[in-house]
Amino acid sequence: MPLKSKHLLTLQELEADDILQVIDVALAMKRNPQAYSKSLEGKTLAMIFQKPSTRTRVSFEVAMRQLGGYALYLRWDDLQLGRGEAIKDTARVLGRYVDVVMARVLRQTDLDEYAKWSPIPVINGLSDRWHPCQILGDLLTMREVKGFLKGLKLAYVGDGNNVCNSLLIGCSKVGVNISVACAKGYEPLSDAVEWAYRNAEKSGAKVEILNDPEEAVKNADVVYTDVFVSMGFEAEREKRLKDFLPKYQVNCRLMSMAGRGAVFMHCLPARRGEEVTDEVLDSAQSVVLEQAENRLHSQKALLYSMLT
Repeated sequence: MPLKSKHLLTLQELEADDILQVIDVALAMKRNPQAYSKSLEGKTLAMIFQKPSTRTRVSFEVAMRQLGGYALYLRWDDLQLGRGEAIKDTARVLGRYVDVVMARVLRQTDLDEYAKWSPIPVINGLSDRWHPCQILGDLLTMREVKGFLKGLKLAYVGDGNNVCNSLLIGCSKVGVNISVACAKGYEPLSDAVEWAYRNAEKSGAKVEILNDPEEAVKNADVVYTDVFVSMGFEAEREKRLKDFLPKYQVNCRLMSMAGRGAVFMHCLPARRGEEVTDEVLDSAQSVVLEQAENRLHSQKALLYSMLT
């Protein structure tokens, strides 16, 4: 069944049923990849990158290959965009060449402008505000590891960044309780919080925005963190580390306060010894490698649901 939204820019565009559909398709593809090996034959994905990438680039490129399609890697500064071509002109031209665009950009406003003019679906591969594809893979991982989603509790500890913003949306859409613990001044976007509260009224999820990581992780089924210094914030590195450490580091002590059987998640890349210790990242509780792999399967399902 096609998704109800043409584009995926924040995750708020998708209904809960859309998200659960993507997860169901991803699970089916993971069990029997050959059944879908020609499902996007003749289709082309353009991948536009302003930021460096490992997981996003490889998972999307492999996803199209495994579905029988083709992916083009396009650096922003190799395109005419890098020489000042209007975004709307690039969007309208690429829409005549390819079937879907994934863009990993510095500014969400540029992605919104691109989507406004694009005649084909546009996927946010990461922006300064949102990271919806990461959260689709995260929800798939939680479903696999725990067997269900509704009623689980996820505790996010650290910087209220793009991952945190989209986690608030994704969890609240599907009924996962989410407690976010951020240092003061590093809270998630007000739009993300407002949407999460609104979504929770429909799903029954509980949404909390806190400053105390110990309170957030209490009885959590999943403890999640991300880097304290994201790309673009390197000039603030010293201040950020002072503001976050040691209180917001996920270590064995903090993990011990979570619920029985809690797992640890991180979108990677990780700064070992900063937001998370080696002991946690490499522990039996850590599912970060499964989480990284599931970017492939959830994005295959997303592309399939958009293009068939």
